[in-house]
Amino acid sequence: MRELYVLYPEIFFSNECLPHSLKVSVPRSVCSESCNPGYRKAAREGEPTCCFDCILCSLGEISNDTADVVQCLKCPDDQWSNEKHDRCIPKVIEFLSYEEPLGLALTIITTFFFLLTSSVLCIFLKYRDTPIVKANNRELSYLLLLALTLCFLCSLIFIGRPMKITCMLRQTFFGIIFSISVSSVLAKTVIVIIAFKGNRPNSPVRKWLGSTIPNCIIFSCSLIQVIICAVWLLCSPPFPELSTESNNEKIIFGCNEGQNLFFYCMLGYMGLLAIVSFIVAFLARNLPGSFNEAKLITFSLLVFVSVWLSFIPAYLSTRGKYMVAVEIFAILCSSAGLLGCIFFPKCYIILLKPDRNTKNHLMVKTLKTNNVIS
Repeated sequence: MRELYVLYPEIFFSNECLPHSLKVSVPRSVCSESCNPGYRKAAREGEPTCCFDCILCSLGEISNDTADVVQCLKCPDDQWSNEKHDRCIPKVIEFLSYEEPLGLALTIITTFFFLLTSSVLCIFLKYRDTPIVKANNRELSYLLLLALTLCFLCSLIFIGRPMKITCMLRQTFFGIIFSISVSSVLAKTVIVIIAFKGNRPNSPVRKWLGSTIPNCIIFSCSLIQVIICAVWLLCSPPFPELSTESNNEKIIFGCNEGQNLFFYCMLGYMGLLAIVSFIVAFLARNLPGSFNEAKLITFSLLVFVSVWLSFIPAYLSTRGKYMVAVEIFAILCSSAGLLGCIFFPKCYIILLKPDRNTKNHLMVKTLKTNNVIS
């Protein structure tokens, strides 16, 4: 037996060679188990260094070693940690696309309003010789409807993968088209006032009736916005940008507007134009029946201004694709407000109440209103 002990001592100290009743557990000299990948070691206060806790790595950090690491590794800016925090994976690139439900819904709504506006334009062209179309300068109505059609279409530029050309066009195109729309509304209101004042015999205002005044208003008001957008594109044009600043698992792919000063100048001028148009329309709201379009314009501009006042805080409080969606929603709502408030009552009379679309009916209504005013 002594010889066996000398030659094979491990037999006498191996649990496997002992009967089950004589097997013993070998004590371990560590306080804590090693941390798995995805965790880091955090020492316990007041205890030996071999005693520690395993803490899951923070978002965006990993540990892919079975050794007890004290500090996790931070993933690169374009990558993010997986669920187990043991590997870095590419971040998801986020932008408002046509394929996702939000982008698809906005595209469908935009298409619907585009077709609706085109239908209203066709109705006004078909019934262009009727009194209700001729009463408030039909050429301005055509221009406003065409501008609203482009307003709805410009929403589509905001959807899809940002590119250099789309980033440069979407804000500037939107600003110029909306300025033409609002200046057309202002021109319609001014024509209403001139038409009422010039309706009196020997009135000196009659010489201003025609297309000169509305053309000058639309050209001058739109030119200022064109200059703002041109300076914007020359000095600091918008460009596509991948934003990795926010601490999340996505890369925001959007348009950097360059200097935000130009963006707010464009919005501010459009708001100023809308407020001036609203004040003029509000002062002219009590004109005679034939020219009562001022009431419709007043309400439409009230909707327009309300939408864009609520847009600013909503726009500043969102990021990524939801910021783009908020602006598209504001474009659609304000354009729909102008379309519905100004043109739907006229379409109702043209299509459903043709007996009221006569010159005699409008003249009688005007005489009654004149008597009330006098």
